[in-house]
Order: sequence, then C-alpha cells, then structure tokens
Amino acid sequence: MSQRTGTFKEFQEHTLAIARGDREVEPDEPKIWSQPVAQTIQSQSASDAHFLNSALRERIVEHVFVGDALRHLWQLGVTDIEVLRSEFDAGGYDLVMSYRKVVRHIQFKAVTKGSKTNEVTVNLKLMDKPSGCVIWIIVSPDLKLEYFYWLGAPPGQPLSDIKGLKRAKQVRANAQGVKLERPNFRRVPRGSFEPLEKLDNVLEKLFGPLP
Repeated sequence: MSQRTGTFKEFQEHTLAIARGDREVEPDEPKIWSQPVAQTIQSQSASDAHFLNSALRERIVEHVFVGDALRHLWQLGVTDIEVLRSEFDAGGYDLVMSYRKVVRHIQFKAVTKGSKTNEVTVNLKLMDKPSGCVIWIIVSPDLKLEYFYWLGAPPGQPLSDIKGLKRAKQVRANAQGVKLERPNFRRVPRGSFEPLEKLDNVLEKLFGPLP
C-alpha cells in the first residue's frame, strides 16, 4: 500500500482538488498520509504552531480542562461526575458532563492569550440541549489554562437565543472565490460572554453551588 509523508495542508489541498474535479485519481495515489507532528511543531514558530495545529490544540485544551475539573471536583469530595465525549460536533457540542440531575452539553473554544480574536462560531443546535453552553478558554503559548469566558444559562436552562446574530461563513472560499454562509452557525462576539478568572467559577456555572 503506497504511503506519502506530507503536511495536513498538503493532504487537504490534494483531496480538495480531486473533490472539485481539478484532477483525476491516479492508480498509484498514496493510500496513507503521515505527518511527523513533533518534528513539524519544532520547526515552526509558536504562533505558526497554534495556527496550523489549531484542531490539535483545542483537543489538548479540552483534555486539560477535563483533567483539571475532575481533579478539583475530587478535592471537593465530588465523585459522581460523568464525562461523555462526542465523536464529532454535529450536535453543536464537544463534551457532555453530568452531575446529579444537571447535564451539560459543552462546546469548547480555545485561543492564545493576547489574540485579537473577538468572536467564535457556535452551532444553533446547541440551543436544543437542556443546558447547552460554551466555554471559551484563553491559554498560554504552552497551553496552560489562563482564564475563561462563559456563555450559558443556569443549570437546567437552555442557551440563550443566538439566532439573531450574524451568520458564520465557511473558512475557505469555493471555486468561485466566495465564502458561503453556514446557515446553522452564528458568530458570537466576546462581549456576549461572561469573563471568569478561575476554574472554580466555571464549575459553579456548570453545576451550581458545589460542596
């Protein structure tokens, strides 16, 4: 089975060209693509690594958040917590955390401290969940959790209506150079979020008063 080493961007451009019909699939097309992640990150500047590996960064931040949250809850004597991970975010969330009768469908966002990003994209389907929320995490260049922004209602209440906000657009343009709208996604500005300094504050927003 043929194999090729290349960056994710090269693989993406390769597959998109086939999907658009710009090139034909050749018999000797590589079936496996691999990217030496560690070597790639070392050769990039810190800002480039965050930009080019944003999906990996968000997954790492998600794991760090869950680990820190569970450790903190353990220290409080809270052990009846359930954590369920979504295979993909078609439902508008990345993770489900439940404590007693509170079930939280959580969408995570992450951005590096000092970034000028002033909005994030949120799936409208998150509003259909009983206690949907968004946790926007500000991280240091080495992925330490610095502080948080919260978008959500008290436990048991749904996410506030965001349908009136501007529609999000595709990250990349189509063959005509147009970035199409994503009708089920909205651009939520940072001003709509509540800033929270500590993880304790986030856990109280998620589950209410804790022991």
